[in-house]
Amino acid sequence: MVTSLAHGSVTPGTAESRTGTFAALQVPNFRLFLGGQVVSLCGTWMQTIALGWLVLSLGASGTELGLVTAAQFLPVLLFGAYGGLIADRSDSRRLLITTQIMLATLAVLLGVLDATGTAELWMVAAVAAVIGLISAVDNPTRQSFVQEMVSADHLPNAVTLNSVTMNAARVVGPGIAGILISLVGTSGCFLLNGASFVAVVLALRRMDVGALIPYRPVPRAPGQVRSGLAYVVRTPELRIPLLMMAVIGALSYEFQVVLPLVARETFDGSAATYSLFTGAMGAGAVAGGLFVARRRRIGVGALALASGLFGAVLLLAAAAPTLALEVAALVVVGAASVAFISTGNATVQLAAAPEMRGRVMALWSVAFLGSTPVGGPIAGWVAETFGARAGLLLAGAAALAGSFYALSSLRRGARAVQESAGADQPVARHTPMAELAPAAALVPAAALVPTDGIEPTATLEPAVTPSRI
Repeated sequence: MVTSLAHGSVTPGTAESRTGTFAALQVPNFRLFLGGQVVSLCGTWMQTIALGWLVLSLGASGTELGLVTAAQFLPVLLFGAYGGLIADRSDSRRLLITTQIMLATLAVLLGVLDATGTAELWMVAAVAAVIGLISAVDNPTRQSFVQEMVSADHLPNAVTLNSVTMNAARVVGPGIAGILISLVGTSGCFLLNGASFVAVVLALRRMDVGALIPYRPVPRAPGQVRSGLAYVVRTPELRIPLLMMAVIGALSYEFQVVLPLVARETFDGSAATYSLFTGAMGAGAVAGGLFVARRRRIGVGALALASGLFGAVLLLAAAAPTLALEVAALVVVGAASVAFISTGNATVQLAAAPEMRGRVMALWSVAFLGSTPVGGPIAGWVAETFGARAGLLLAGAAALAGSFYALSSLRRGARAVQESAGADQPVARHTPMAELAPAAALVPAAALVPTDGIEPTATLEPAVTPSRI
């Protein structure tokens, strides 16, 4: 199968039989991993709902809610690159077992503080910050580990199925959270989330280690974080998606801040209304993710299209006049959201050299999660000052701006190629950037070639190649 990373086109080939909606589930280790994620992510979404509602119940304003949310992601912004370096230097499976145990412990701590009535706003913010510190290591490790379980040929499908799992949990988790909050309060969500991490630890321990495709850990050397940053800056296939994600992650994915305010202030709702909104997005994301899983369209062009669609439907959600229409709009928002995230994640992973993948995925996490300390308070202030709907308007405008930036970058690259080629040499309007060959082939699985003026910088070699709302 030949895929254009720049424009998202797909040409059928001999690998087509291996690209069904659930193709990556042919890999036993990935099935185990995904099973554990289903359970744990349900708990994570329960905690997400409970955390936002606990903060509001402690008397916090919209801006303070944004600040607490920012505290959870500030460590990702500050230490994300170092977390990626730890991932590049470590045994991914063992490191993930450690991070899951630590996250489980913090979830139980939140539950105890809440259940005993001793929780204060600063305590919640402090625990959220420690969760963010662990996530700075856990996120790039978990994303890089996907390619240790599956081949490069299955990676886009595996990334999308991982997103589908996360969003399926978004449907189930908030529903359970709404029931638990009404029966026993928010503490029950934190405690049950702590127990859910057992599923991930058991899945990781039961894996067939011999069937993994590990990459060689990067030896210690000075300047490795700087070299990772420099690598991204000089690689357009990475730089463009990461800059898009920095803007969109900061302003469009602040649902933890905006949706509780929309539920409470716009529709005079409760925690159940917030859970309904989150569940609606999850349902849409599952449907959208299953659709994307079959298509395998990745690259800057496909990402620009997904970003534009995401922005448009966010504007529709901002304008929805009734609760029923808001729920319907959020279903579509969820579908567009998972299309953007999975397309960007797969594009970045396949464009990154194996020895740089942990650091590159850490920067993806920094752009997506680490931007929250900046975007969370902004979204909270906008929603509080101009009305909750204004938070959704801001989100839509940011996604549309990201799409415009990507398309403009492609056009500038095309013009640069035409100018360098000269008037006497015709230049194809669109040149494929990458070819995805079967992982078993004794050739690079993703050899990046020039497209629209973008120079090749990275090659994936199958012999060594191994998730906020």
